[in-house]
Amino acid sequence: MNDTDPRITALMDAIADRRDDLIQLTGDLIRIPTLNPPGENYAAICDFLAKRLEASGFQIELIRAHGTPGDSERYPRWNVIARRDGKFPGDCVHFNSHTDVVEVGKGWTTDPFGGELIDGKIYGRGACDMKGGLAASIIAAEAFIATYPDFHGAIEISGTADEESGGYGGVAYLAERGFFSPERVQHVIIPEPLNKDRVCLGHRGGWWAEIETFGEIAHGSMPFLGDCAVRHMGAVLDKFETDLFPVMAARRTDMPVVPEGAKSSTMNINSIHGGMAEQADDFTGLPAHCVPDSCRVVIDRRFLVEEPLDQVRGEVEALLEGLKVDRPKFDYQMTELNHVLPSMTDRNSPIATTIAREISNVLGKEAEFVASPGTYDQKHIDRIGKLKNCVAYGPGILELAHKPDEYVGVDDMMDSIKVMARSLMVLLLPPAT
Repeated sequence: MNDTDPRITALMDAIADRRDDLIQLTGDLIRIPTLNPPGENYAAICDFLAKRLEASGFQIELIRAHGTPGDSERYPRWNVIARRDGKFPGDCVHFNSHTDVVEVGKGWTTDPFGGELIDGKIYGRGACDMKGGLAASIIAAEAFIATYPDFHGAIEISGTADEESGGYGGVAYLAERGFFSPERVQHVIIPEPLNKDRVCLGHRGGWWAEIETFGEIAHGSMPFLGDCAVRHMGAVLDKFETDLFPVMAARRTDMPVVPEGAKSSTMNINSIHGGMAEQADDFTGLPAHCVPDSCRVVIDRRFLVEEPLDQVRGEVEALLEGLKVDRPKFDYQMTELNHVLPSMTDRNSPIATTIAREISNVLGKEAEFVASPGTYDQKHIDRIGKLKNCVAYGPGILELAHKPDEYVGVDDMMDSIKVMARSLMVLLLPPAT
């Protein structure tokens, strides 16, 4: 298909007519504060999406992920799946977006849940990651259906929970129940913000663990009568700095990971807690004088496809065991919290090649094939759903995710919508005769 094809012209006109609707929809989604943790307003956003998509002729399923991490009567893990069947048999194309957003954080100059349009950009927590992508996929599907109601196959759009905390109350739960089986769905597009000229084929692996060091409580004026767990943890962190971080930085992957720094192994110290618990903000007293008998850190280790998981675990264990030998009174406990293996789709897969070709057609440049530094819900579609024909493609600048003054550009969304809708034409319409 080329831009002189009248079928393309009709579709592009339908998309152009929906620009104001896109702005309104994106802002409306941002104004539903779906903070995770703890998992707020999941039912509200699913209801909003259900009403919107039902009005566009989709059949709706609302699914609560009972018993998954975080699910409770106060914070139920709700998901929505909308399906629109075409007139003729054919493949199903599924757009999957997560509805949850991370904490706001400090440093904002705009309302994090205002969804304001300023100079062609829509601001708010989740604008980039990934309510802009969700809105783009809805507009793309609606424009395609309005232009070609007699399409082949089916289109699905899902809004799922908890991607920011692992996706176990969202895509993992649905995949376990067959919603992403190759028999039901043949192509999956996840509109994560990897930039509009990139096709994301997969992601690095992740290993999360908590390490606790132990000591003995005593009076702070006589620390020699106790054993400071925080000092023991300081020795752990020092070993990380001198022995582990340089080794990880020297490793490089053949995966096309972006940005450049993520082509090496990385580890983040996610949190540290030691000694007396922090008091409430309105507490005006002074701390007691105690030697801390416990200190805990959570580590977030991202690893390459070339690194076996056992090696990733073993390096940290070996470092801790070495301290146990060399450092008096050192003792620890390590608890694995979660792990995710790397995932990669073949760049020659049908969905990857289709989107890459339409990026070239829309933007006039060759698509870049990349991999994500962090994991996303492709891991569950791959490992649980056994569906390999899945990529991430959507509007937004990757580096803006989780940052203050997060935004998504309207023009970028419009370009991504064109790529998505043209891809639907390739996958769900017969060739022009």
